[in-house]
Amino acid sequence: MPMQRLRIAVIGLGWFGEIHCDAITGVPNLELAALCTRTPERLKALAQKYEVPKATRDYRELMRDPDIDAVSIVTMWDQHAEPAVAALEAGKHVFLEKPIASTVEDANKIIAASKRARGILQIGHICRFNPRYRMAKQAIAEGKIGRIVAMSSRRNIPAAWTPEILNKIGPIVGDAVHDTDLMLWFTGDRIVSAYAQTVSVRGLKYPDIGQTMYRFAGGTTATLETVWCMPDKTPFDIDERMSIIGDAGIIHIQDTFPNLGIVSSVKFHSPDTTYWPQFDGARGGALREEFAYFAACALKGEAPAIGRPEDAAAALEATLAAEESTRTGQVVRIEH
Repeated sequence: MPMQRLRIAVIGLGWFGEIHCDAITGVPNLELAALCTRTPERLKALAQKYEVPKATRDYRELMRDPDIDAVSIVTMWDQHAEPAVAALEAGKHVFLEKPIASTVEDANKIIAASKRARGILQIGHICRFNPRYRMAKQAIAEGKIGRIVAMSSRRNIPAAWTPEILNKIGPIVGDAVHDTDLMLWFTGDRIVSAYAQTVSVRGLKYPDIGQTMYRFAGGTTATLETVWCMPDKTPFDIDERMSIIGDAGIIHIQDTFPNLGIVSSVKFHSPDTTYWPQFDGARGGALREEFAYFAACALKGEAPAIGRPEDAAAALEATLAAEESTRTGQVVRIEH
């Protein structure tokens, strides 16, 4: 009889690892079976919160455990390769948060391990599960806007979110990687060059603002804005937009503001209703859809068509090229 439920462990319990746990608890064919982080207090607190029987500080224990079918890896982006390869080699199904890795070399190692693996590998490019982008992809596939000639995106977030993140990753590879992945998906093309500039507002390890331009092999051009220092009084968590201009039509996507506005005695707020909104203690939205898709693919033993590691590696390569451009001031060509 085929397995009906995947027992999944979450490796990496920062703020987004906890959100992964919230989403997993809302997916019927996933069971949150184990947790892993190097921080003992955090491990204890979240094991109690989710009533998870297994908790370890060493992810290798999970690889040896026959009762763990799958892992969700939410470690720092430069610590993805080791646990991902180990999990794939151990026969586990792997959900790996984006970006796939911090170098193209590590991304290729992960892809190579996935080709040899019994389990599936899905990269967590969540925007592909946002219904607005899915609808755009459908319209493009149906030929509604003709050939794509230009694209522009904005993905800006408040300053309060980012001081800690900006000591780990910059806004181009941290956030423009989403829009890069979407643009590659929409065009079905490859990026051949990148040019980018950054602005440091607060003097953190990485700059607060990144502006990127791409040229695609077919001639399409794109601009991507990522500002990680919107004022603290900004009433929304994300200012996210994209325009896709074809030679026969236009698609405009807007999320999250202003699709819901709540005015209280304290402030005006527009909460997230798309990615991981919380209802009755569980996370819904695109993240839950993404995990439901992962579970369905894993239980059928089918490689996912959304979140393919090769697609994630192409988005990583382009954003790393853009970051190199910010250091050199030159257009960076991407050889294929």
